[in-house]
Amino acid sequence: MSSAPPPMSFAVLLGSVRRDRMGIRAARLVMQALKARGHAAQLVDPMELQLPLLDRMYKEYEPGAAPENLQQLATLYRRVDGFLIISGEYNHGIPPALKNLLDHFLEEYFWRPSGIVCYSAGMFGGVRAAVALRTTLAELGMPGIPSECPIPRIAAALDEDGKPQNEHVPRTLNRFLDEFEWYARALQRQRREGTPY
Repeated sequence: MSSAPPPMSFAVLLGSVRRDRMGIRAARLVMQALKARGHAAQLVDPMELQLPLLDRMYKEYEPGAAPENLQQLATLYRRVDGFLIISGEYNHGIPPALKNLLDHFLEEYFWRPSGIVCYSAGMFGGVRAAVALRTTLAELGMPGIPSECPIPRIAAALDEDGKPQNEHVPRTLNRFLDEFEWYARALQRQRREGTPY
């Protein structure tokens, strides 16, 4: 009998700072699902971090001189095996808080997969933002897995605690996370063997 694979560690990046944001429901859903699978999950919430609009990237500070919240994120990002991005859709694009959160770092993302959980108030589930987001994630060095996990009509699909209110969400999420884990384990193995630079 083969033993169960060891747990992994993931960062869940939430992309909204709006007062009445729905993305926190999707973030709670994902955090609960990862923990149910035995993984360590850390929520990265720009509302709590209060990052300024990008002036200097983390790597542009002298060693030890970066603000504490950036230092903590850098430490977290170097430790995790992948990134799950929670993105709404703002005018067919990426929420500004998410873009700002992402752009503070670069090398810390390298060689780790990303997966997109997108949502919207309407029927398309944020997929148009996900299309734009893929380009950014690839440029940052965390390639996106082929699947997405869209959540249409999020206010009805998830309650405030992130509990699904229909059968579609857990079915889609489970398939999505199966695929994400596969890529995360593959890249984890390759990082151990060495990276191109």
